[in-house]
Amino acid sequence: MKVSRLAKRRSEAHEALEHGRITKDGKPLRPGYQVKPGDVLEIHYATKFVTVRVLEVPLRVTPAVRADLLYEVLGSRKDDAEWL
Repeated sequence: MKVSRLAKRRSEAHEALEHGRITKDGKPLRPGYQVKPGDVLEIHYATKFVTVRVLEVPLRVTPAVRADLLYEVLGSRKDDAEWL
């Protein structure tokens, strides 16, 4: 998540995983899940949901890694939760 810039910090990505805000096939992912090319993930940010397909998982993090080539956005929608 950090390498692809879908999360600003590693701790932010870890917290999202711990709280079930990142899902695959409707099931929350665990922090130790190894993401693979072809995985379709739904990420719940504070006010929106973003669905992405993982295209590539780099073996190492280097400055040359282009985040826009690691995933494709399949959809995005606003959070429709009503506050009580």
